[in-house]
Amino acid sequence: MEDRPKKEEQPRVLNVLEALKQASHDLQANPGSNSAEFNSSAVKALLELEMESDTILSKDPHLCTLSQHLADLKTLVETLEKSRGYSLRSFLTRRVTTHSISRVAGSIESEIQAWIDRESMENLTKALEDPGKNEDELVKLLTQFEDRVLQGFNRELQGLVLKSKVFSLLETILCNSNYSKRIREHSAYSIAALIHFNKDVFVGQVLMGPTIHALITMNSTHSIRVLCSLIKSIKSPLVDEIESNGEIPKIISLLDIKDLQIKLLAMDCILEIGYFGRKEAIEAMLKEGLVQKLVELQRSELGGDLIEMERFEEKENEKGVGVGGVVERKRENRQMRFLESHPFSSCVARFAVQLEVGEGLRQREKRAFKQDILVGIREASVSDAEAATIVAEVLWGSSP
Repeated sequence: MEDRPKKEEQPRVLNVLEALKQASHDLQANPGSNSAEFNSSAVKALLELEMESDTILSKDPHLCTLSQHLADLKTLVETLEKSRGYSLRSFLTRRVTTHSISRVAGSIESEIQAWIDRESMENLTKALEDPGKNEDELVKLLTQFEDRVLQGFNRELQGLVLKSKVFSLLETILCNSNYSKRIREHSAYSIAALIHFNKDVFVGQVLMGPTIHALITMNSTHSIRVLCSLIKSIKSPLVDEIESNGEIPKIISLLDIKDLQIKLLAMDCILEIGYFGRKEAIEAMLKEGLVQKLVELQRSELGGDLIEMERFEEKENEKGVGVGGVVERKRENRQMRFLESHPFSSCVARFAVQLEVGEGLRQREKRAFKQDILVGIREASVSDAEAATIVAEVLWGSSP
């Protein structure tokens, strides 16, 4: 049986290791090629912690290698101190020893991170297996896990994730409405982080599992934000799955709800689906009356068109003449302010542009859908003037 630190000792061990990790990271950047650099805080911290950590690290077999690295570092530091002088031999000794110190510091940092990852994964797995026990602690662990995997791919960390079956545990919580929305949303963000961590491994689990259905069913700002993030990451395969599972109507229906944030995020999802979606997905959106809904949104107080933007710019235009890029920056700022207060401005044209420049459709399909959109605009418009304005934006590809 492993002689591991007791639970109450783990915070102390973690504090020591975090200090060692930071010191070793600093040391790699400045291993100390002369006496002044050698007396840096990083070196001093590592040597002090080497003495303090001896008894602590000996209680965990996973840290035996780390103890050896610290001992090696102490020996190298002693060698570097003895190599003072101006002879060629002293110079070469300092160069070789300095390089070795940097390498050992890197090994120390890697060993510490591996230990922290093992402990974190073990704690997270236990918390996920009983998510109702301590919600605040679980949220903290999920946030730490998300931050860790978003740092980039790490083979050892991936092995821990797969071995502990964290993805399945996260998905189980996400799909269980008995758990609080807070925990489910944090689980969703952790799933999205795993997709960014390694799409090749985790995309298949998203496509084959109930994650997407759960995100849409939750109907919250965080769940729709994660859905949009997944569409951007996985692209056409995820849109295909959404369409085949009959989820397109549910996404379109989000444009009808009162919550503005969800409505805006739904619009983002629709634009992404328009960019990556194949023929079947676009047909499903148009069948649900998407064009009519977009025309209504563009007509609303939060909508507008390019003509209204120009009028807004005229009102906002400051007196005086700018020079060069100053005028252009002011114009861009005015446009940004208009779009912030009118987020559905030119939304019909923005959707049409996504189809036009997107990856999912063939050229003949793009032309056919553009005609369908124009027909839908004329049917949904309340006047010839409104229809003419929106049609002109679509034909000219206006996308503010």
